[in-house]
Amino acid sequence: MKRVLVVGAGGFTGGFIVTEGLRRGCEVWAGVRETTSRKYLDDPSIHFLTLDFDNPETLAGSMEKALPEGEKWDWIIYNLGATKCLSFSDFSKINCDYLRDFTDALSACGKVPDKLLYMSSLSAMGPGDETGYTPFTEDMVPRPNTKYGASKLKAEMHLAMSGLPYIVFRATGIYGPRDKDYFLMFESIKKGFDFSVGYRKQLLSFIYVEDLARGIYDALEKAPTGETYNVAEGKAYTQKEFREIASSAVARRHVVGIALPLWAVRTVSFVAEKIGVAKGKPSTLNSDKFNIMKQRNWAVDISKARRDFGFNPEVELREGVGKAVGWYKREGWL
Repeated sequence: MKRVLVVGAGGFTGGFIVTEGLRRGCEVWAGVRETTSRKYLDDPSIHFLTLDFDNPETLAGSMEKALPEGEKWDWIIYNLGATKCLSFSDFSKINCDYLRDFTDALSACGKVPDKLLYMSSLSAMGPGDETGYTPFTEDMVPRPNTKYGASKLKAEMHLAMSGLPYIVFRATGIYGPRDKDYFLMFESIKKGFDFSVGYRKQLLSFIYVEDLARGIYDALEKAPTGETYNVAEGKAYTQKEFREIASSAVARRHVVGIALPLWAVRTVSFVAEKIGVAKGKPSTLNSDKFNIMKQRNWAVDISKARRDFGFNPEVELREGVGKAVGWYKREGWL
């Protein structure tokens, strides 16, 4: 039985990572904040570790108290992070400094795991080939054009220099039951409107959350350390194809596709971001989000993950969207 710690277990993805570990017979620990909701962490076999990242000097002590001296977690999955912040300093603090403090604490208390898997993002790569639409590969040079992506790359660089036995997952858009970001798109399509940005061809990629969770444990079992993997379904979709799949799932026969000009979305994003700063609350629409939406190519090559740990996503977009929408309907979201 592997002993696994999932840091950031209370979020959308984290809950599924915990569930997959339990399914595989692991001794699963959920690393959470004191205020983290445990709504989807209700299995009585889950062990909890409360971590206060705003007081890094307490991290080592919390881990020492959790396990007897000389014992450790075999695997650690670091899933903690922020996707919306007011400034790069906030992104850097949450997405990189917290990771650095955590890894320092691991070393200080002698609980460095056999493998630590870090959940990064495809946004760490920045824009790809937007002429020939060549899929992203791991050997491409990262050029992040968002504060979020830059902070994720900074965290990856910390791990590369840390000496820890790490694996990095650069995941594309993660969707599934309980996700709130893609839900907004499904909600809009159910109302009969599908908004996109720009007029040029755009390729989108996705990963169903349960496929991601399976891939994480497969990588921990089989993949070598010191490697980075792009993680996606392996197939890219146009906005029109996504609209057709989503409209079918929400049972909306006629959906109007509205392509907004880049200049208009840029202006609205700029204004929304400034309003968010004034209110002290990150806006859903901001300069980072604009750069993500205007990017034309999100196609991903997953051949390295297939080769190294047999990554084989089981859920294609049509099936996955159907599962997600079915959950939203049962829960009264749609």
